[in-house]
Amino acid sequence: MLKGGTVLRIQELKAQGKSLREISRETGFSRNTVRRYLRDGHLPKEKVQERRGSKLDPFKSQIDHWMKVDGLFNCQAMLMRLRMKGYTGGATLIKDYVQNHRPPQCAKAVQRYETLPGEQAQVDWGICEYEDVNGRSHRMPVFVMVLGFSRAIYVEFARRCDIYSFLRCFVHAIEHFGGIPKIMLTDHMKTVVIGMNDDHTPEWNRTFEDFALAIGLTPKLCKVRRPETKGKVERGVGFVKDNFWPGRTYTDILDLNRQALAWGAQVDERIHGTTGERPCDRIKDEQLLSLPSPDRLVKFLRVERIVSVDGFVSFDGVRYGVHWRYSGQSVLVRQVGHHIEIWHQGERIALHDKSNRWGGMVRLPGQYEGLKAAEGVLKPRPLAREISAPEVEQRPLAMYEELAEVGSC
Repeated sequence: MLKGGTVLRIQELKAQGKSLREISRETGFSRNTVRRYLRDGHLPKEKVQERRGSKLDPFKSQIDHWMKVDGLFNCQAMLMRLRMKGYTGGATLIKDYVQNHRPPQCAKAVQRYETLPGEQAQVDWGICEYEDVNGRSHRMPVFVMVLGFSRAIYVEFARRCDIYSFLRCFVHAIEHFGGIPKIMLTDHMKTVVIGMNDDHTPEWNRTFEDFALAIGLTPKLCKVRRPETKGKVERGVGFVKDNFWPGRTYTDILDLNRQALAWGAQVDERIHGTTGERPCDRIKDEQLLSLPSPDRLVKFLRVERIVSVDGFVSFDGVRYGVHWRYSGQSVLVRQVGHHIEIWHQGERIALHDKSNRWGGMVRLPGQYEGLKAAEGVLKPRPLAREISAPEVEQRPLAMYEELAEVGSC
C-alpha cells in the first residue's frame, strides 16, 4: 500500500500529462500499480490492524482502584503488588497506563488568610542594588512593613540591617501608621531570631524581645520555606524593587527616604487588587494599639558605642566627634529627628546634624581643646614634690652644761 504522499505525486505527474510508462519510470512502481491508484482517485485507506491484548488488561481495574481510591501512583509499588496477583508483564506497561491517568503537577493550594483590623503587620528586609557617583556597585537594605487589613505600606532604606536599624525603622513605621499592630509576622531573619530553643520555640534577640514587651507586640514567625504565609510583605518588597527602585535617582539616603515616603503615600491611594479598596481608606478602620510614650521608646533607639582614640564614634556609617577626654569610654548614640545626640553617664556631650554622606566624618567644635597641654593623658601623671628641709633651732653649748649640772643635783 502506497502512502498518501506517493499517491499525490502520482496524481500530480498524471496532471502534468505524463503517460503511465513515464510515471512508472519516475516513481519506480509498476504500470498496473500506477493505473490502480489513478483509477481509484482517492488516498488509500490504512488497514486497521487488530489490536492484540495486553498482559496488563486483566489488572487495569485494580490499578484504577488504587489510583482513584487509594491515591497510589507509584508504578514500582504497583508492580510488586501485581506480581503477587499473577502479573507477568514489565513495569513499562504499568507506567504507560498510569501516565495517562496521573493528575497534573501543580502547587499545593492554600486558603487566603485575611487578617482582622489591627491584628497583624508583616515585616521584611529586601536588598536593592545601586551605583554610586563613581559607577561602583553597592547593595542597600530596605525595610518594608505592610498592615494586613488595610494593605498600607511603609518603606525605609537603611545603611545596614542590624537590630538597631530594624528597631529604628520599626518605630518610624508605627509612628507613620499612628499605632501598633497586635502581631508582627516575619521570617527567620537573624536580626530578631538568633536560634530555636529545645522546645522548638524561637530564641529571640534579647534587645528585640525587650522592645516587643515594652510596646505590647506579639512577634510570630512564618513557617520555614513557606514565604506565602507572609505573602503581603513579600509582594510589597517585590513591588518596591520592581516599581519604585528601577531608574531611581537620589542625592543621599535622606533624600531617598523622602522619595520612598511620598511613593508609599501614592501607592496607598490606588485601588488594591485584592481588597478592591484604597489602603488610605481602609487604614481608618485599622484598630491599632496606641503608641507608647516617647520615653519608653527612646532606650531602644540608642546605640552603645566606644569612643575611638581620636575622639569619634561610628553611627549609621558616619563618624561623629566628641571631646577627646572621652576616648576609650562607652557612650550612647541616638538619632532625634535630623540630629545625632551622644550621651555619657546621663549627660549629653555632643549634638550633631545628621550626615548622610556614607563614610563621612563630622567634627565637634573644640574637640581637641587641651589635648596638647595634657599630651593626650586624662588622669594626672605620677608626680613627686621636692620640699625645703626643716630649720633646726641652734642653742649655745653653755645651756646644755647648765642642764647637765641641774640633773646631777
